[in-house]
Amino acid sequence: MSLGDEDGYGNDAGRTSDAYSTIGGTRQTRTRLPDGPTGDPYGPRRPARNSRSLITFAGVVILLLGAIAFANMGGDDNGSGGKSGTTSGSKAEAAPTSPTGTKPVTGKNGTIPSGFAHTQQGAESAAANYSVALGSVDMFDKVKRDEILGTVIAPSAVNGFRTTLDQAYSSLLFKNLGLNEDGSTPDGFTFISRTTPIGTRVTKSRADQATVEVWCSGLIGLAGEGSTKPVTDGWFTITMELQWIDGDWKAVTHSQKDGPAPVGGDTRASSADEIAGAVNGFGGFTYAR
Repeated sequence: MSLGDEDGYGNDAGRTSDAYSTIGGTRQTRTRLPDGPTGDPYGPRRPARNSRSLITFAGVVILLLGAIAFANMGGDDNGSGGKSGTTSGSKAEAAPTSPTGTKPVTGKNGTIPSGFAHTQQGAESAAANYSVALGSVDMFDKVKRDEILGTVIAPSAVNGFRTTLDQAYSSLLFKNLGLNEDGSTPDGFTFISRTTPIGTRVTKSRADQATVEVWCSGLIGLAGEGSTKPVTDGWFTITMELQWIDGDWKAVTHSQKDGPAPVGGDTRASSADEIAGAVNGFGGFTYAR
């Protein structure tokens, strides 16, 4: 499969919505069927991103990144340098985001979609859905985190991920996020951690391997009256190396970098109650490429 070209932005101040959602191929990103509900926000809109809130968000990302990077023992051993075998057999060109017409997966392993196609499109769909799971509130609960890792991570790498993430999700991290020492949410607040894929692209591939980038936006923080850790947004790109194992794609490595980030709009920030209500009232999606 060929690599997709991607047009970068001239600068961070003015991006189009399609720039980072293009892929090497005619297949495009789409979402389908909400899986559940969400909620309520707070406070007057800040004209520019609050540096303290941004540091809180970035701190979590960096800490998690470091832990995951440590767990990624093999790195990228594809050795294809972008020139590799293709599952589709056709040369790809960048194209704007639009539905492909290909049906997304119907299977699930717990709450995480599974049974992705053994194609470039299937690898992208898997990476998008795994990004959602790895950025969810459930990662802050040891039992649920282990279930997620067992579902999305390759068996050969899962123990390394579990060990280092157990260290990363520490009482100090929880305290910095305004959570209780055990990671639970204080009474009267709603903890929010949600990742939303914007687009995907494949940068390397072989028959049973694919490296996929997922451009995402994310929310993290405590919603509630008097919260000192209000919900903030962030933009980042996740890179996953996937392997085809036992009939599905599994992640072997995971890394993350900031951006590309658009200029913030003038929308008034919502109240804490609105944010909590939105998170509890609006469900997520199953993502398909």
